[in-house]
Amino acid sequence: MDWSKMFTSRVVVFGCGNVLYGDDGVGPACVAALEHDPELPEDVGLIDAGTSIRALLFDLCLGETGPDRVIVVDAITESGRRPGEVFEVDLDRMDRKKIPYFSMHQFPTTNLLKDLRDKTGTDVRVVVVQAESIPEAMYEGLSPAVRESFSDLLSLVKSLAMPRGSDTVR
Repeated sequence: MDWSKMFTSRVVVFGCGNVLYGDDGVGPACVAALEHDPELPEDVGLIDAGTSIRALLFDLCLGETGPDRVIVVDAITESGRRPGEVFEVDLDRMDRKKIPYFSMHQFPTTNLLKDLRDKTGTDVRVVVVQAESIPEAMYEGLSPAVRESFSDLLSLVKSLAMPRGSDTVR
């Protein structure tokens, strides 16, 4: 896989998660679907990061060039959310005392995402889907609730990937 596009694209979408564990594979499934979307601008890089997102974000933090925006897509298990619910996580609204403990399923640390934003000026967006099921044993495929909301996920990610002027990119 050519990961060099994360340094040359205007926007990079990282699909995070393990496709062998149910809804945890929603990030890679999102990237795979967007690869065939003719409406997506050509300067948007799509990377199936699998479970390697920490290393990729670290490389971006140290790189001399990088995207204007990074969109991280992953599953989350947060109490009080409806399975399949699609939403953004606001890094700035998190209690600093809880940041080291904030963890989505195999998700990059919030501190690393904040470092990427603060040290490089990259606009970091985190789009998540509330998992219905992340099994302990291998099971491929998304749950019915996540499949049902998948088009909402794609719409949100596409809207965040549009060129400046389309939303609030710096």
